[in-house]
Amino acid sequence: MKKKVNFLLLQVFGVLTFLSIPVFTSPDFNTRLDFLYVEGFQRHFTVYVLLVIFFYLNYYWLIPKFYFRKKIWLYVMLVAAAYAIVVAVPEYMFPNFGRSFHHRPMPPQAESFFFRLPDGGSFFQFLLVLSLSFLLRINNQLLALNHEKLQAEVSYLKAQINPHFLFNTLNSIYALTLDKSDAAPDAVIRLSNMMRYVVTESSNELVPLEKEINYITDYVDMQRLRITDQSNLEYIVDGNVKGKSIAPLVVIPFIENAFKYGVNAEEDWSVKIGIRITEEDFTLNVFNKKVKISFPEDYITEQGIENTSKRLEFIYPGRHELQLTDAEDSFSVRLKISWL
Repeated sequence: MKKKVNFLLLQVFGVLTFLSIPVFTSPDFNTRLDFLYVEGFQRHFTVYVLLVIFFYLNYYWLIPKFYFRKKIWLYVMLVAAAYAIVVAVPEYMFPNFGRSFHHRPMPPQAESFFFRLPDGGSFFQFLLVLSLSFLLRINNQLLALNHEKLQAEVSYLKAQINPHFLFNTLNSIYALTLDKSDAAPDAVIRLSNMMRYVVTESSNELVPLEKEINYITDYVDMQRLRITDQSNLEYIVDGNVKGKSIAPLVVIPFIENAFKYGVNAEEDWSVKIGIRITEEDFTLNVFNKKVKISFPEDYITEQGIENTSKRLEFIYPGRHELQLTDAEDSFSVRLKISWL
């Protein structure tokens, strides 16, 4: 909260400082408040107000909506249109005014190229405002990405190496050892592989798709240990995983969600997971019936899907489609990621 207030105060200070430029540089500034009624000052002050509006328009709307989404030409056209407006509005409001701040002729040395706005808008100043808003937005985006990445890593580490998941899995392995089941060694190896993958690969931007699929398969197999009726679980992987890469742990939250809220031995439950890989894209389909659940409070991750959606927006902007269907008795996910 304190950071938001400081940021707001910084913005207010910046805007007031910028708008003070035409005030303190006006040749009529020493005439007390009379300069406020000089048409030259009013015209130039109007331009500065328009530049402030453009700054926030570019920062909060144009750059995120068009530039970040790779709509470069549309972004350039809109910026050009904004510059035309900055030029045209003062011309329309003050059609009889020339280029001087003052109602008296100004000597050439009194005019500064930086503060003079020919034809209602200085291209230099417009470019300065454009560059400043662009650099600040890019910097803010990088900070947000780093913050989101850190949050994602912590969130996924907690989700995937969740104590409850570990306890349930270890209990299942313990039961296998008591029965002297041949499946016990394999279960230990799979759990070890999962933990190693999360610890070593989660910080990478991309990992081989084969490793991600192996992790998902191990996770599903670990869940099978606590499932008595295997016919209610469907898991299919179709396609060639060789030579492809994907962001680590970007898929598993949807699968984990299905097991959390879709498995109950006392009900007619159903979980279906389908992965299809082609040369063009990766598609995940997850379906689960909603069942009654009873989890400890710290095990329920209501924001898991939302955080994953944000992560997809950052990693695959314009290259993914995510459809979530929250019906009364079921929940389904369809995620499609394009390789190019």
